[in-house]
Amino acid sequence: MITQTMRNGINVNQLVDTIEAIRKEPDLAKFQFRAHTTWDGGGRCHTDIQGFFGAGQEDSSRLQPFTLVGDEPGVLLGGNAGPNAVEATLHALASCLSVGFIYNAAAMGIEVRSLEFDLGGDLDLLGFLGLSDEVRPGYSGIKVTYRVQADAPRQKLEELCEYVQRTSPVLDIIRNPVPVSIELV
Repeated sequence: MITQTMRNGINVNQLVDTIEAIRKEPDLAKFQFRAHTTWDGGGRCHTDIQGFFGAGQEDSSRLQPFTLVGDEPGVLLGGNAGPNAVEATLHALASCLSVGFIYNAAAMGIEVRSLEFDLGGDLDLLGFLGLSDEVRPGYSGIKVTYRVQADAPRQKLEELCEYVQRTSPVLDIIRNPVPVSIELV
């Protein structure tokens, strides 16, 4: 009988088995995530996220879609019904770093008691509003700080943080250009 090792809420045996399965069959690592967004009026829209392709097949485990609401704050003419897109980007980055940190800590035998991130992004509306070609419409910089309480020395936690930065999909998307095709149909 194999005893399952749970660490930080992660089944470490299943994590190791997943890594080994992908090592043996690399095509299992290919995923396609999808989203469908509908404008709701003003600055508000909602995005449904449900199915995706991964581990060699279409996933149907999500019986209902996850719905994310996006809007703008009042000062940007919105109704404050949800975070705006650049705020959602900060959430996506923190979520990805958190998962990477916790999963890798579990695999390394590190018990994490708490993990928190604070993020801030600087954005100049001159680019978004088309008032300057010299100012980019997106963030000019993002600062991330984190706090962790764990049963590992600081040096080990710093090494883990460096590893997570090298392997974070969302951090990679933000740091490196990604080809995007946009088509009006």
